[in-house]
Amino acid sequence: MKSIRSVNKRKVQKQLPYLIMFLPFAVIFTVFNILPVLSSVALSMTDFNLVKIQHFVGLSNYINLFFSDDVFMIALKNTLILALITGPIGFIMSFVIAWLINELNRRLRSIIMLIVYSPALTGSIYFIWQYIFSSDSRGLLNDWMIKLGLISDPITWLTDKQYNFTVVIIVTVWMSFGTGFLSFIAGLQAMDRSYYEAAAIDGLKNRWQELYYVTFPQMGPQLLFGAVMSISGAFAVGAVNQHLTGFPSAEYSTHTILLHMADFANNRYEMGYASAIAVVLFGLMVLVWLLMRRVLKKFTG
Repeated sequence: MKSIRSVNKRKVQKQLPYLIMFLPFAVIFTVFNILPVLSSVALSMTDFNLVKIQHFVGLSNYINLFFSDDVFMIALKNTLILALITGPIGFIMSFVIAWLINELNRRLRSIIMLIVYSPALTGSIYFIWQYIFSSDSRGLLNDWMIKLGLISDPITWLTDKQYNFTVVIIVTVWMSFGTGFLSFIAGLQAMDRSYYEAAAIDGLKNRWQELYYVTFPQMGPQLLFGAVMSISGAFAVGAVNQHLTGFPSAEYSTHTILLHMADFANNRYEMGYASAIAVVLFGLMVLVWLLMRRVLKKFTG
């Protein structure tokens, strides 16, 4: 018994420096991540509006969301469509481009990395797309199409619900090359080249087999990290829509869950209802992440 205690004591003493270094992060993560999530869950079951004393209302906010709030259902549909399109496309394109430029020399690779990553660095880049899709004849796209004889009158790209959702998808995909893209580059640079040599000896015939059997299994952590960043970016779409199509957009054509939450929190001060929206958004992100994690396990082992 004493020997077991002494062994456990030595293990604790050995791990103590690591626990001390981990403690500041654990405290910060708890205060700024875990507690806000738990607070949102608690507030979502109240009618708190920053004015009157909050009262417990149970699940009534969630019932109103799904059965009485027509705008939320539009936002939910738009968010899911955006996530299903821009999330996978951004994830796949980030990996493919990282895989392609990884074969280039260092200087050229650095230049292309800067070009590809630049949309994530420039937060106020929307004015370029506003100029491209401007609704008057001075807009770049309208100007070209009029000169080519494709249209006679300017198209209202950003205010017509027939077009503005497609514009949002294009811009969102263009801006999706963020931290996940850099993690793919780092993972590819850290590959153990001996595995490729062994695979060639075992009879791999082409680069696609090499990618599937050698690269993917070694990049499990990077792929999971990229998936998390892609999911969070796809579901948290709001700034692009607001800057390009206005808030609210025409007939809520580009309205998303994040914008719906911001409307109730920042404009109406209905914090209980906004918290319920945040909890639903968080739940959707977790469910999709679990699904993507299961899919990636088939490739990464």
